[in-house]
Amino acid sequence: YGFGAVAHAVQKLARGFGMQTFAYDPFLSDSKIAEAGSTPVHSVAELFKHQYVSLHVPLTPQTKESINKALLMGMPKGAALINTARAEVIHEDDMLEVLKARPDFCYLCDVAPKKAKEMSEVVGDQYMKRLIFTKKKMGAQTLEANNNAGVAAANQIVNFFEKGDVRYQVKA
Repeated sequence: YGFGAVAHAVQKLARGFGMQTFAYDPFLSDSKIAEAGSTPVHSVAELFKHQYVSLHVPLTPQTKESINKALLMGMPKGAALINTARAEVIHEDDMLEVLKARPDFCYLCDVAPKKAKEMSEVVGDQYMKRLIFTKKKMGAQTLEANNNAGVAAANQIVNFFEKGDVRYQVKA
């Protein structure tokens, strides 16, 4: 769900494992998704009919808690949800219910949700097997993100000396 730069990278990895990939992004045409090598689907619900779903959406009023029990329970047996978006796109009370009801369901998130403790208790000794969280969001720790931050900082310094630009000045 969402088919930007990170989703494209995940799609390439999945295809490297011989997986067929599907994508949904309301801001991209079917032809753009197909050009990138994925089969377009036409709704979030349609995407959640597949074994593995990887989330790559921004947190907006429309996406907040949009991943709910109905979507999760509709996933096939042995399904896995991989959330590299924001923890807040998941309806956490619904996720707790799904983890209780479906011992076959896996949830991986690159940042701990607010109800991480309750979720961990639900899965018991299966924590870090069918339920995996990282301690902090790692998206900003990529080589590309660090390079972009360095270029942005260099541009700010140059603009300060050449144009007197103080847009990003820190005030004490």
